[in-house]
Amino acid sequence: MRPDRNSRPEYVAAFSEIVHRIAQPLAGLSKRVLPIRMYVAGGAALHMYTGERVSRDVAATFSHRLALPENLEVAYRDADGAARLLYFDRQYNDTFGLMHEDARDDSVPLLLDAVDPKILEVRLLSAVDLAVSKLGQFSDQDREDIATLARHELIDSRRLRQRAEDALLGYVGDTTRAQGSIELAVKIVADIEARRGKAATAGRKP
Repeated sequence: MRPDRNSRPEYVAAFSEIVHRIAQPLAGLSKRVLPIRMYVAGGAALHMYTGERVSRDVAATFSHRLALPENLEVAYRDADGAARLLYFDRQYNDTFGLMHEDARDDSVPLLLDAVDPKILEVRLLSAVDLAVSKLGQFSDQDREDIATLARHELIDSRRLRQRAEDALLGYVGDTTRAQGSIELAVKIVADIEARRGKAATAGRKP
């Protein structure tokens, strides 16, 4: 897929530059290793799907352990002229958040003009796995991100519950908080679906 048509070109350009810098040292690797896969989560993935919420960091993991280059910060100007900074989050780790075991296999290729997918294949978590990944911390921003995916009809309440509960089967320890987050997230999405259904019904009335 390409970035959403409403995504900000300045942000996409900055994101592409960071990915390009990661890809450059990989070009000389053996073809038996390539492509390296980059799995993008967080606000960067959300923006590529919806064009909403510009994140300041890129949260991603890789199919191999990488020695990342030093300069993974890009300064740019937004459409309103404001100075922005996008950086690669070196502290991101998907081990402790809620993540389905098939999330990487089910991720979606993102096509970027500045990056050769034969060297570095950029992939977004699927929309439902992106929503599931928000259930670990489940901050106010995470809840709004889940609502954004629902408003764009990229996720539905039934699929979200199924995927999140399946993901939870792979975790040990006290999962009470996670189960509560699943219930709240499903309700957020179900409420949006109900409002959409009411609007559609009203629109069909003579």
